[in-house]
Amino acid sequence: MRTEPNLTRRLDRVFARLDREPERLAHIDVPRMSRHRVVLFTATLAFYLAIVWAVVITSWLVRLDWLVMFFRPYQQWSEIHWFVDYYVVLGQRGPTAVMVAAWLGWRSWRQHTLRPLLTLGASLLLLNITVGAAKYGMGRLGPHYATVIGSNEMGLGGDIFPSGHTANAVVTWGILAYLASTPTARRWLSAVSAVTSLGVGMATVYLGTHWLSDVLLGWAAGLLILLALPWCEPLIARSETAIFDLRDRWRARRGRTVPAPAPAPAPAGGIPSAVPVTPVLLKPRTAPAEQSGPAREPVASVRGPRAPVHMAPSPHTARSERTPVTPAGSRRPPHADRLPRGASQPARPVSGG
Repeated sequence: MRTEPNLTRRLDRVFARLDREPERLAHIDVPRMSRHRVVLFTATLAFYLAIVWAVVITSWLVRLDWLVMFFRPYQQWSEIHWFVDYYVVLGQRGPTAVMVAAWLGWRSWRQHTLRPLLTLGASLLLLNITVGAAKYGMGRLGPHYATVIGSNEMGLGGDIFPSGHTANAVVTWGILAYLASTPTARRWLSAVSAVTSLGVGMATVYLGTHWLSDVLLGWAAGLLILLALPWCEPLIARSETAIFDLRDRWRARRGRTVPAPAPAPAPAGGIPSAVPVTPVLLKPRTAPAEQSGPAREPVASVRGPRAPVHMAPSPHTARSERTPVTPAGSRRPPHADRLPRGASQPARPVSGG
């Protein structure tokens, strides 16, 4: 098929582009799990557990959730409803993952490394595992499906605690700040991602799809994933090395020639077990004159366009003045029982008594 060679050539061009810089650029630093980051991770984890505990025991935080729900922000400020409907898309996993993956793919192409895309994949995998497990494990219902006023709505088969939109906005836009090349770019991107994720969380509360405590827990869940990414850096580096090693082995296997099969060894009796059959190409017989002469090399005829030929004018004669031409031989078809003229007819046998 033609598709496989074309795909192979494209992959070769991609990996050739990545191989132009055999070493990682000097200005790209990999974040490490410093003491400051460990302190932030511990504090965020404590905040996460405190929010969960406050909702489980139906504390003042649950009463605040109900107050905000009865306030109905989408009715108080209905003129911005259309804008919030579009803005909340920045927290949906599908569109944001496609946009950020396109940007990080270009970064991988420019920096000759697969680390940006692998880091994005690792963060989204952690997001699906941790947030998904918490959602289905606690089973909290949303404001639109609440059954008892003042209750925490836990363990009723819901999937809104923590807020997936908020956690996804923190991770997806925060990964750009995490992978920034310079400290200045990291600070600016951190501020932009914080404002974006804060707006997405507030948009879900405005639309009434999440409790306020859902948004608080979503911020904490996304921040925990970003703070834990340095622990995944050794695995990301090993994965990148394994991918390039697999690519090199695949290239070597493609470039290796297949040796011809050796003939089977003869048995002890001296008679070979299998005689290889060589196909013989049969050629048509040629005339002796053609065989005796030397072989002629075919020469392509190169002829230009022929010039028009003009015949000399001649006197025209009438049909009655032309000399009649007698055709040679008879026009009748030959018959086996007829004899030519002038030949003697053989005697016929006489029959009768």
